[in-house]
Amino acid sequence: MTKSPFIIDGETLQARLGEAHLQIVDASWYLPAQNRDQRADYASGHIPGAVFFDQDAIVDPNSSLPHALPSPEIFAEKVGALGISENDTIVVYDGPGLFSAPRVWWMFRTMGAGSVLLLDGGLDRWKAEGRPVTAETSAPEPAVFTPAFDASRVATIDDVRAVIDDGSAQIADARPHGRFTGEEPEPRAGMRSGHMPGAFNVPAASLGANGSLKDLEALAETLKHAGVDPSKPVVTTCGSGVTAATITLALHSLGYTDNKLYDGSWSEWGSRDDTPVKQGAGIIDDAASSLKE
Repeated sequence: MTKSPFIIDGETLQARLGEAHLQIVDASWYLPAQNRDQRADYASGHIPGAVFFDQDAIVDPNSSLPHALPSPEIFAEKVGALGISENDTIVVYDGPGLFSAPRVWWMFRTMGAGSVLLLDGGLDRWKAEGRPVTAETSAPEPAVFTPAFDASRVATIDDVRAVIDDGSAQIADARPHGRFTGEEPEPRAGMRSGHMPGAFNVPAASLGANGSLKDLEALAETLKHAGVDPSKPVVTTCGSGVTAATITLALHSLGYTDNKLYDGSWSEWGSRDDTPVKQGAGIIDDAASSLKE
């Protein structure tokens, strides 16, 4: 079984604690239904040296959408204050291991960081394995993060409209199946239910197990089963741009980089009355027929 090159296990990370230019980032963020408080979790015990990356604060202040990607300048200012440089090795984790951390992994890479890894199993496994934690808040020396923003990694609503019209890319939706089909309501008020026309459903949970990303062979099979051809362009999406990054992580782990993450995701698409929405299943045939070579 071949593992993703972007994953680091707890034993390896523990052996590297305190290493120069190694930055550990707690990127935990939770939905209300998960009944977890990311700041309280961090305060009660985190990996030594880890800084807290607030996904509700490191955002575009001019956007009404949740988690909107900030400008390179704002991102650089915020993560520089956390002591992080684009030249550091950055290890990102969340509580369960494969929920919100991939979003921050994607953000750092989109902003130009060269070495960004994800902790296998997250903080929950780290603790279960008896590895060290601390309640001491990290006070890093400020650093200079020089961004090199890669706009090709980000899709806008206009990009998605174009994809639906011309079939130039696949749309892979990371939301749970019930929300994708419209059988279950969206957790945010004012959202229509359903999915974008022609989209494939690749629930983020299907790409991992017990906090670990699946091995490469299993990732390829999961994408194939969902109807996605990773060798062709893909736009990833979800509820608010967080779990879409798990699909992005899977694609990049397999060596496929011709993909964009729709930052507005369903929070934008589903809240408007001028965007097409479909409900129900039977999506693979629709999407496959619309994809152009």
